[in-house]
Amino acid sequence: MAFSKLMDSVNGQGPFQFLIMVLLGIPILGMANHNLLQIFTATSPAHHCRPPPNASAESWVLPTGLGGKPEPCLRFVYQPNASLPNDTRGATEPCLDGWVYNVSTRDSIVTEWDLVCDSHKLKEMAQSVFMAGTLIGGIVLGDLSDRFGRKPVLSCSYLLLAASGSGAAFSPTLSTYMVLRFLCGFGISGVTLSTVILNVEWVSTRMRAITSIIVGYFYTIGQFILPSLAYAIPQWRCLQLTVSVPFFVFFLLSWWVPESIRWMVLSGKSVKALKILRWVAVFNGKKEEGEKLSLEGLKLNLQTEISLAKAKYSVADLFRTPILRRVTFCLSLAWFSTGFAYYSLAMGVEEFGFNLYLLQFIFGGIDIPGKFITILSMSYLGRHTTQATALLLAGGAILALIFVPSDLQTLRTVLAVFGKGCLSSSFSCLFLYTSELYPTVIRQTGMGISNLLTRVGSMTAPMVRITGELHPFVPNVIFGSFALLGGSVCFFLPETLNQPLPETIQDMEAWSQRAKEPKQESEAEKASQRIPLQPCGLDLGPS
Repeated sequence: MAFSKLMDSVNGQGPFQFLIMVLLGIPILGMANHNLLQIFTATSPAHHCRPPPNASAESWVLPTGLGGKPEPCLRFVYQPNASLPNDTRGATEPCLDGWVYNVSTRDSIVTEWDLVCDSHKLKEMAQSVFMAGTLIGGIVLGDLSDRFGRKPVLSCSYLLLAASGSGAAFSPTLSTYMVLRFLCGFGISGVTLSTVILNVEWVSTRMRAITSIIVGYFYTIGQFILPSLAYAIPQWRCLQLTVSVPFFVFFLLSWWVPESIRWMVLSGKSVKALKILRWVAVFNGKKEEGEKLSLEGLKLNLQTEISLAKAKYSVADLFRTPILRRVTFCLSLAWFSTGFAYYSLAMGVEEFGFNLYLLQFIFGGIDIPGKFITILSMSYLGRHTTQATALLLAGGAILALIFVPSDLQTLRTVLAVFGKGCLSSSFSCLFLYTSELYPTVIRQTGMGISNLLTRVGSMTAPMVRITGELHPFVPNVIFGSFALLGGSVCFFLPETLNQPLPETIQDMEAWSQRAKEPKQESEAEKASQRIPLQPCGLDLGPS
């Protein structure tokens, strides 16, 4: 626990921490562009079957559905010597010669590779493949970050995201596009993990909640940037390239981000850690305090942590003790539920019938009050209350969509926006809460597993949306139920408000024991109150 005091001695909330927050936050602006990119690059415009090559387009009649609209996936069987049927009778067949799209507003991967009718599931699969990349990246890069440091993983992830995202803009086939989008997701996991950990490990205990939310606001602003870019750039390839190229710049800027002091000390690089700490002290106007730091004092204060860091830790250590098992199980379910429900709403913007660009602005705008309320709630009510409430409200909003008729689009949109805001708050709380619950020696591994579970949820969400073909209410029942379940288990997590970051598994065990002491004392007090009063003796001296 001595490390938190060490950070305070060099001003853990000074100008240096502000600089780190900005350097880590600016690339987050582009994260929303990639996570939500398919809202605009995979739009499904109005379409109908292309007439046969030898048929007259002017006199060609389209079959109509129950609503009087042209059938998007059927056409009348063409017989050259027969008269054309009217719009209600006649044998039909699939679109054998492709489709005609209304591309007056924008093109997309749907129009380029005909991802409609029997192939419409490939559109959802493309998003699932992207999320699979974030899943695999969470597993691989979490371990690499603990071994080789946060900074190398961050820099390489920027470069991978820039290269694969730019390459996707030139994809000749859908399969190539999916592979490159998988690599984009892989890189995004590295950026997310390293950003969260570096942000938490470089600030004082009092500032963790605030800086985490501020970095989250960068993502919110990114949600405003995406519809603006999409409106200005209707070609999906140009849009894909535009949101990817800036990460080459972020790759260069990442060399100004210092490595985590905690990781360096626990990895045996105390000399370099001391040098950086003294530089930070000077930058923050604490030169005298920095000069008082010594290598011997640094090693002495963190002797226990250094010795324990020599041990090898793995995913199995997340289940070593009862408190770790409980934390891992509850966090895993909360992360899965949040990612599962969030992407069910975020990627379903097109279904609400409003202007796509305006609605995406609204979906992004709800995060502003949502994150502000989250800051206040986490700082005063605590982490686990905030987390549980956010998921329970989101689950209730999603389930309420089942009972709202499809023609009440405004009410459905209000519920979806509210649910999305709650889930954004859940994400903001979870990133901080998870980093505070896990000890330093397995924090990145814990964050990696948590990231894995939320990506499993986000990868599964597009496939669950396909169950709407059975009945429209089925997806919302599934999404809402999991959100309620995830919120319920959060009440079993320990509170971390105003607690220093645990360095070791032993710290976490001791912390858990201390959390139980007030209850034990309270029970002792109640027991004492039940003891019958005894008659006073003659000894009136102090007891």
